[in-house]
Amino acid sequence: MRLIGALFVAFLVFAATPPLSTEPARAASAAQIDAEARATLNRFFQRVVNGRELANKADAVLIFPSIVKAGIGIGGEYGEGVLHIRGQTSGYYNVIGASIGFQFGVQTRSLIIMFMTPGALAGFRARAGWEVGVDGSVALINVGASGRVNTNNIVDPIIGFVFNEKGLMYNLTLEGTKISRFNPR
Repeated sequence: MRLIGALFVAFLVFAATPPLSTEPARAASAAQIDAEARATLNRFFQRVVNGRELANKADAVLIFPSIVKAGIGIGGEYGEGVLHIRGQTSGYYNVIGASIGFQFGVQTRSLIIMFMTPGALAGFRARAGWEVGVDGSVALINVGASGRVNTNNIVDPIIGFVFNEKGLMYNLTLEGTKISRFNPR
């Protein structure tokens, strides 16, 4: 029994230890990130009837095709994405998060963040590491049963959509998630 406890503590210490490099060795290529981001954006446009209209109103769209979250008591998440300004690639970003609490398993999700004002975009781009809830808040948008978003009622400068293969996801939080620029291989 002591061996199991010691192994569990060793796992927790290993899981909580930050990596030596802030840029994971498994970083995808720019071409791969771009292709996956385009596919994710197209899935979003298929699910949200007026999603393209909303994206066109945004000053920039940050697309994370796949964020993997895993944990046993202590959890972490990681994903790579791209910032589009007027449909053009403006930089590559990763998202990193950690959590403590009751959790077990693995979850994959996609995230799209839209910067609706020039000021919100400038605030995001001015920081080396931008933390949700500290440097800016992201209003997660619910989509109606018809697949429409009422774009006239959106007043938040930064909005986000979280979804997986099954559809849009609700009751999630992005608080404490850190987004940083990186150079893909």
